[in-house]
Amino acid sequence: MIEAIGNQYVVARPVYSTKTFGEEFKKTHRHHKTFLDHLKGCCSCSSQKAKKIALSLFPIASWLPAYKIKEWLLSDIVSGISTGLVAVLQGLAFALLVNIPPAYGLYAAFFPVITYFFLGTSRHISVGPFPVLSMMVGVVVTRVVSDPNASSELSSSSTENDSFIEEKVMVAASVTVLSGIIQLLLGVLQVGFVVIYLSESLISGFTTAAAIHVLVSQLKFMLQLPVPAYSDPFSIFKVLESVFTQIQKTNIADLVTSVIILVVVFVFKEINQRYRSKLPVPIPIELIMTVIATGVSYGCNFEDRFGVAVVGNMSLGFQPPITPSVEVFQDTIGDSFGIAIVGFAVAFSVASVYSLKYDYPIDGNQELIALGVSNIFTGAFKGFAGSTALSRSGVQESTGGKTQVAGLLSAVIVLIVIVAIGFLLQPLQKSVLAALALGNLKGMLMQFAEIGRLWKKDKYDCLIWIMTFIFAIVLGLGLGLAASVAFQLLTIVFRTQFPKCSTLANVGRSNIYKNKKNYAEVYEPEGVKIFRCPSPIYFANIGFFKQKLIDAVGFSPLRILRKRNKALKKIRKLQKRGLIQMTPKGFICTSDGFKDSDEELDNNQIEELDQPINTTDLPFDIDWNADLPLNITIPKISLHSLILDFSAVSFLDVSSMRGLRTILQEFIRIKVDVYIVGTDDDFIDKLARCEFFDDEVTDSIFFLTIHDAILHILMKKDYSTSKFNSSQEKERKFDFTINTNGGLRNRECQVPVETKF
Repeated sequence: MIEAIGNQYVVARPVYSTKTFGEEFKKTHRHHKTFLDHLKGCCSCSSQKAKKIALSLFPIASWLPAYKIKEWLLSDIVSGISTGLVAVLQGLAFALLVNIPPAYGLYAAFFPVITYFFLGTSRHISVGPFPVLSMMVGVVVTRVVSDPNASSELSSSSTENDSFIEEKVMVAASVTVLSGIIQLLLGVLQVGFVVIYLSESLISGFTTAAAIHVLVSQLKFMLQLPVPAYSDPFSIFKVLESVFTQIQKTNIADLVTSVIILVVVFVFKEINQRYRSKLPVPIPIELIMTVIATGVSYGCNFEDRFGVAVVGNMSLGFQPPITPSVEVFQDTIGDSFGIAIVGFAVAFSVASVYSLKYDYPIDGNQELIALGVSNIFTGAFKGFAGSTALSRSGVQESTGGKTQVAGLLSAVIVLIVIVAIGFLLQPLQKSVLAALALGNLKGMLMQFAEIGRLWKKDKYDCLIWIMTFIFAIVLGLGLGLAASVAFQLLTIVFRTQFPKCSTLANVGRSNIYKNKKNYAEVYEPEGVKIFRCPSPIYFANIGFFKQKLIDAVGFSPLRILRKRNKALKKIRKLQKRGLIQMTPKGFICTSDGFKDSDEELDNNQIEELDQPINTTDLPFDIDWNADLPLNITIPKISLHSLILDFSAVSFLDVSSMRGLRTILQEFIRIKVDVYIVGTDDDFIDKLARCEFFDDEVTDSIFFLTIHDAILHILMKKDYSTSKFNSSQEKERKFDFTINTNGGLRNRECQVPVETKF
């Protein structure tokens, strides 16, 4: 019964152990589905299930029929044109990160949008080239393809032949196809949850490090220096060394142009950010500067007059699809997996932001399928891996994009450039593309501010951010990502291996129990200790759990047990020789000449000393807290009950069960009752399946709450010391309530057996 009194409530109910609760409320046996049951469910087929699968595989079928032409079409057209112009420039710029000619970046900006239009679940993200992924693909290209001229110049350089370019394009395309296959398989197998292993701190630190890699990689284009390509660990430092040792060879025209472009882009991006609420659409500064830079370069003939590197030949139309290289697959499986996971993680995180903002669902597994098919399709047509660039998606959303119709229209803009006007970009300097690429890194570089915020919120997350950044900078993006995930999992192990265990006490004269160190006025029942473990218990932390428990109670139960068994052996010898008598006042030893060395006792088998104490053969009981004969010294303990709060213990593995049972047995054998509270039924069922219970450790030790266990202990203690006879005890009822001074008092009452608190 629950009775509300103002802002308080009074609960009247019996004291429940888990066992008695299940008996009273008739706990039903649940059938848990086996793997075979799940397999049958997956293999079964019905018209409704087939329709659901079809709609999930082709989300366009659910939203396109409901498309509001009058309300959405104009916004999607404006958004599509704006996004398409940005996609063209980013495709050209990010192709430099892949170490292939810029023209191939247009393919990477076109094909993914087409497939995502049919398969994607997000209405606002713009799929295509992403600088971090482009950098990761570029690292693989550099490692697999060896430059015969040790030069990083692209197609416009006479030192690089066509076969070398084709080889690099083949590697980039093959890696893209393989990463797409991995994403597709993960989506089909419904393992989109894999993204949970990349926390926000890890992604933030990794993308910041990738931005530094992008910045360093673009220095060679901004300064037009022949920097060799590196892909091994510490490559970023080798590139910097090469740049600074050749700094005197800098092409001043490229440097001045790139600096001007970079400054202007940063200024206008800041204006777009600060006045975004007042501007109808963001100022397309990248497009404006590209048009100006191309016109100036063409009109002043920068290529011949100053020797600048330009985009060069832009063949119109599409190239025929290619067959990916199986050899490249074998050499880049690890890199492709990292590219697949990072690409999905970035796209899904951005899609989640917009889905929450505009209140529509997204499906992680379907996103994997959509991105996988997009990358396979793109790689087959000589593009490179993509995800979603934050800036490009921001343009699509901020300019009024409502659906992926805007994305389709942006692909049309890219198509026009590919088949008709791409040649107009041939005079464009590569240093301009490098500056545009760096202009899109502002958001990622500003993530350094996360360090201070994370340090105040969670030092573990801050450490993950810092170590991820260091790993990605020092080891490179591929190995750095693997090391970062391993380090993140290691921090989880540390958090659970060394949990902050605590001792609880009653607070507020109620059924509330909190860490006694946090509150001044607390009440601990005499002889009772409440210990809380706030983490799973498994093979790695069972030893730590045992030590913390020993520290909390103030003694080792095993040590007490062994000393009592040693003393019992000595008492038995005295009793057999008739040298000891038991009186109401205690033991009396009739001989002072008995000697029994401790060495003899210490040489006994340890296994014998660890067994339960058995005094049935003695004509008297032994009070271990009283004085023993012949000055036998046994540590005295006042603890008679131990409560383990397992409400935060989510699981207990098989390896730790033996250790936990041993701990419980040690306390039980020294007459300390142990109770476990807060566990769910599945926890207890698992213990039963694993044969955890025996004659000493029974399932009756489990109680619903700490207060249930406390009241049970007090009632049990009162019954054991009661002066009434058995018939009187049956008639006598007890009601335990919280006393005004924080203690528990016992009152006689004539009401049915209930406990009020």
